[in-house]
Amino acid sequence: MFQTLKNAWSVPEIRKKFIYTLIMIIIFRIGGAVTVPFLSLAAVQEWMSSNATDGNFLEYLNILTGGQLSKATVFSLSITPYINSSIIIQLLTYALPPLERLQEEGEEGRKVLNKITAYVALVLAIFMSVAYYLTLRNSAHAVQYTSGAYGWFAAIVIIACFTAGASFVVWMGNRINDKGIGNGISILLFAGIVARFPTDLGTLWALFQMDKAKYFFWDIVILLGFVAMIVLIVFFNEAERRIPIQYAKRVVGRKQYGGQNTHIPVKICMSGVMPIIFAMSFMSLPSTISLFVKPIDASQLETATGGQKFYYHFIEFFKTTSWGYAVLYLVLIIAFNYFYVAMQYDPITIANNLRQSNGGIPGIRPGKPTSDYIQRVLSKITLVGAVFLGFVAILPIAMGWIDGNFHSISMGGTSILIVVSVALETARTLESQLMMRHHKGFLG
Repeated sequence: MFQTLKNAWSVPEIRKKFIYTLIMIIIFRIGGAVTVPFLSLAAVQEWMSSNATDGNFLEYLNILTGGQLSKATVFSLSITPYINSSIIIQLLTYALPPLERLQEEGEEGRKVLNKITAYVALVLAIFMSVAYYLTLRNSAHAVQYTSGAYGWFAAIVIIACFTAGASFVVWMGNRINDKGIGNGISILLFAGIVARFPTDLGTLWALFQMDKAKYFFWDIVILLGFVAMIVLIVFFNEAERRIPIQYAKRVVGRKQYGGQNTHIPVKICMSGVMPIIFAMSFMSLPSTISLFVKPIDASQLETATGGQKFYYHFIEFFKTTSWGYAVLYLVLIIAFNYFYVAMQYDPITIANNLRQSNGGIPGIRPGKPTSDYIQRVLSKITLVGAVFLGFVAILPIAMGWIDGNFHSISMGGTSILIVVSVALETARTLESQLMMRHHKGFLG
């Protein structure tokens, strides 16, 4: 990868794209330091530190935004509205025939889908801005003016800042797509997560200073574990199962066509981080509800009613400290991984395309036997990928079981998976641009 970066930097055209991408990242980080007016930063941070815990939706959003949500900055929402919009449109593409037809229309259809995604992201940004403002006003008491004309003006300014910040981040991502390197949204997500790593290293150092005899060993284990996790993620990200394909020979006149041997690559981790995001969103709902409907304390269980006891145990079950949470989280990741792969791969369509092009899998008859074989391969590969994703997602939960102080470390498996995946994707983009740059063509 470092050699690829060195070679890319030596090409003036790619170097300009590098610099443009870097400028966008710097602007993104500067926006993450500008606090929204009429908010008390101390009150926001105090409320977030005590409520964005136990794997709830606030903690999930704070990780995706690179910690900007807890700072009440202009870019507090970051790219989360666009990510949610992309997930919604992607799911609806398989459910609504008009969107499915747009996807099949090629480049023009994708442009229309991108516009629809941007409009939905704007609506979600407005909704999330209003919800975050109401949360800061009613629960965190961080809004300076809450009544009268000043209150309305403060509400409009705060909501407008959050919405404009999210829209500006999407605009920067699109500009990186056009004039920079890699996928713009992924690059900004990468920058936000990486920005929290120094804070996590500071947390490990603070724990070491607090109890050197205890945390010296665990700090080394955690750092070595992160290195091993990166190696494991790179391995699974690049691993694939190749289904052999052989095309039949055809003789047309004096020429012979076909007869080539190729393969269909099936990546083990083809769904990426999406199943974890789906499962995390589902598992965070009960903890998010508990922010607004507080359960009783453990000391009040003896005198509580049946409904209060049920609600207390229900919330306790969905805390990351419980074994039930980890088991259900793993099951949901496996289920969502199968669901996502089923949307991406259709064995029947692949089998029909092979038959139409006079291709087939050696030893497998065309038609239904071919589709059944592809389905069996997909099922096995999907299970391996799902177990890997489950291991990556449960790793930070296991760290919290070892010591509750490790809950504050955001360098979990999911964050590392996103960072490594974006880095590999960007490296592949650079390699492809270098190949096109140095390809001599027919006349070279």
